[in-house]
Amino acid sequence: MRASQLTALLVLPLFTACSGGESNKDPVAEAKFQNEKRIGNEDITAKQERDAEFMVTAANRGLFDLEISQIAKRKATSPDVKYVAEAVASQHGPMQAELKSLAEKKSIVLPASLGGDQAKLVGELTALNGTAFDRKYLELLEETHKKGVDEFDDMSEDAYDGDIRALAAKYLPTLKSHREAADQAADKLPK
Repeated sequence: MRASQLTALLVLPLFTACSGGESNKDPVAEAKFQNEKRIGNEDITAKQERDAEFMVTAANRGLFDLEISQIAKRKATSPDVKYVAEAVASQHGPMQAELKSLAEKKSIVLPASLGGDQAKLVGELTALNGTAFDRKYLELLEETHKKGVDEFDDMSEDAYDGDIRALAAKYLPTLKSHREAADQAADKLPK
């Protein structure tokens, strides 16, 4: 009897290690997979598929912007950078909540956390200090907002779903103002 208990104790960690695959999945890829699976099972048009892809991408970018802005609120050395971080954090929160609510209404799965690439960038940003941190934060913010402005602009006119079109139109000016504020703050940083 003791031998079987000992064997069970030795084998249990192996089963636990093998079953950890779920936690290793990239949340963004998993959300896209779940949406594609649902779309495959329903009579969905290419435009509806594009709407779902936009929602996943917008939510992922929003999570990333929130994360790096929370860090910048604590670590930024420039008052202008801190101001930008405060604005982004305070305005992206409601946008994320609205995205999530709309996604639930439309049966679209959104990522619950950052994708692997974004998590890596957060780690790289966190390792920096001083002006190097401020520059990298603004660079990342400008990059995500440039892409975000383009996508929100397109979807404010072209989204198949009227609610998604309205959401994109509503938050497009916010993203534009964040991008402009990041550009202005970057210009004020010492060279």
